[in-house]
Amino acid sequence: MAGIRFGQVDYLNTLPVYHAFEEGQVSFAGELIKSPPVLQDKMFLEGQLEVSLISSITYARNTDNCLILPNVSVSADGPVQSILLFSHVPVTELDRKVVNLTVSSVTSRALLKVLFDHYYHVEAKLCTMAPNLEQMMTKGDGALLVGNDAMRAHVKVKRQGLPYHVTDLGEVWKQFTGERMVYALWIVRKDFAKEHPDEVNALCSALLEAKKYSAVNLPALLEKGRHRTGLPLEVVEEYYRIINNEFTADHRRALLTYYDYCYKSGLIEERVRLSVWGETDI
Repeated sequence: MAGIRFGQVDYLNTLPVYHAFEEGQVSFAGELIKSPPVLQDKMFLEGQLEVSLISSITYARNTDNCLILPNVSVSADGPVQSILLFSHVPVTELDRKVVNLTVSSVTSRALLKVLFDHYYHVEAKLCTMAPNLEQMMTKGDGALLVGNDAMRAHVKVKRQGLPYHVTDLGEVWKQFTGERMVYALWIVRKDFAKEHPDEVNALCSALLEAKKYSAVNLPALLEKGRHRTGLPLEVVEEYYRIINNEFTADHRRALLTYYDYCYKSGLIEERVRLSVWGETDI
């Protein structure tokens, strides 16, 4: 039996999927390997992981040897609270100004570019740097943060009354398109899936079981999220009412809408068709 090297991004929005595996309540034939999102993408593409959570835009750029695992994603229908643009001025005034983007997420950087191009009609100078709000805002007019970094920064801004405009990209995407936003997907390497279909099927079943475990054991999940991030419990609780880990027909339509705008912005070279495990010939 092949051992699956299963990549794990340690963000709040993935914890409902990984919690049961961490607690030993659900198992699979392999091991969890933690790393930051961008490194996770790199490890998967270099063959160091058989299955991983990767950014939606990374899948679009590497469809040849990738299959989407069914019934699981990271998404939100409107405000997401963890993809935030902080700025000294309103977004519409960022034209020709410097906006510093976190190195931690390529999907969110692509989403901001799409919204600048097609919603705000702003042409800002986009730079990347480490996710530190104070340094990013000192060196530019805006800062894009994601995940736990964004949520902690937002708490700090509100507590200290910092004079920043805060824009939730998920909320703006919903206003622009009427669709939810799918930020990340769980992917299996096509060559591995072809050689080890039973192991992949077993992992798909384990993922469903893991999500059910988290839903039934929500207080423990909330406490783990609070402890791991240092965020107030009420912030974590509200976040889990927003974040969604399903992958339905509505999610697929929304994802293809995102890819269509990425294509129009020159972020991907061709239009994308979704290849989902169990539905696609390999």
